[in-house]
Amino acid sequence: MLFLASAPVHAALPPMGMLAPFAILLLCIAVMPLFAAHFWEHHYPKVAVVLGLVTAGYYALVQNDWHPLHHAAHEYVSFMALVGSLFVISGGINIRVKGEATPLVNTAFLLIGAVLANFIGTTGASMLLIRPWIKMNKFRITHFHIVFFIFLVSNVGGCLTPIGDPPLFLGFLRGVSFFWVLQHCWQAWALAVTLLLVVFFIFDTRNYSRIPQHIREKETAHEDWLFRGLLNVVWLGVVLAAVFLPKSVQENTLLGVFSVPSLVMFAAAAASYFTTKREVHEANDFNFGPVKEVGYLFVGIFLTMIPALQILQSGEALQISSPTQYYYTTGALSAFLDNAPTYLSFLAASMGQQHLSVDSPADVMKFAAEHAPHLIAISLAAVFFGAGSYIGNGPNFMVKAIADKSKVSAPSFLAYMLRFSIPILLPILIIVGWVMVK
Repeated sequence: MLFLASAPVHAALPPMGMLAPFAILLLCIAVMPLFAAHFWEHHYPKVAVVLGLVTAGYYALVQNDWHPLHHAAHEYVSFMALVGSLFVISGGINIRVKGEATPLVNTAFLLIGAVLANFIGTTGASMLLIRPWIKMNKFRITHFHIVFFIFLVSNVGGCLTPIGDPPLFLGFLRGVSFFWVLQHCWQAWALAVTLLLVVFFIFDTRNYSRIPQHIREKETAHEDWLFRGLLNVVWLGVVLAAVFLPKSVQENTLLGVFSVPSLVMFAAAAASYFTTKREVHEANDFNFGPVKEVGYLFVGIFLTMIPALQILQSGEALQISSPTQYYYTTGALSAFLDNAPTYLSFLAASMGQQHLSVDSPADVMKFAAEHAPHLIAISLAAVFFGAGSYIGNGPNFMVKAIADKSKVSAPSFLAYMLRFSIPILLPILIIVGWVMVK
């Protein structure tokens, strides 16, 4: 069955009141973990699904229009296939690092992580590297080690491919070509990564110099290099190959929802899980908790954001127009809301101002070609500013949870912002915007 054609741009817009489920869900994601953590931990699936069903009920029962729901289901499955498969496969690879974690070694490790994020996603790279990162720095690890890992590996690093970060993958699903971000964003990526690594190296050198030599020699990990579960590299290759399947193959779907690439990705994840030895999963403390949380929350997000996208793409919702305005507005919301729907919302708004539809791949490709500065601004902001808080991007909280479980103190929500993202990350992103966004 071929994927259904996009809905016409002139379809009746939903009332503004239908934005409420989307706003409520994003507000819950931002606030509940801070003020009602116990309730949210146990009931977030119900909240997300119920709010999503409110929107689904409106389109099914009031508008009698199933196309937006079908379209959202197709994108949700494709999104979770990529994120979920990378999570499962990276969880089957166990790395042990040899030698002393000097500032130079640490800086090189973060650079490798930033590059790797573009091949296995920020989620996959974060889950693969956070435990070796904690272990190699165990004798002197501090808050800034966790925070800069989030800055570089969980967010900024994944700016060069659609695989790198969820917002870019949503753009890819909508019609942005695979290599568009690499072609247009690599200079901004290089500048941001370089500035963050320089600041980290200064911080880490100061930290390292305070450790007496005899403690370094006694406490430094001296394990041999160890890589286990390397069969999963093959499954990673399968996932990447699925992304590059010919367009004619990708457009074939099962029930209009399960595309061929998503089915291949799910199969690769299953093969990885059942062929990985139990001791490797145990060494990584692997479980499905993080990906289940992402799955439930994004059911609600993909459904509740349908009215927001339709209203934004009308072109009348926002009074901003320049790339710089889009950079800072998209960035401000990406820091405190999930950056994936934020990206899609502002892409829809910017395209709507040009009388183009984000639901049309042809329109998206036209927008990318004719209004590249706007798409660059939105893409950079969504990826980079996702590091602004723990709730800006999915891997951020995953890294914090693993750090806490490993008895490594990660900064609190406010400390993360007041000590790191505002005084360190924000000035760097302002420089990047000033130099790269025109």
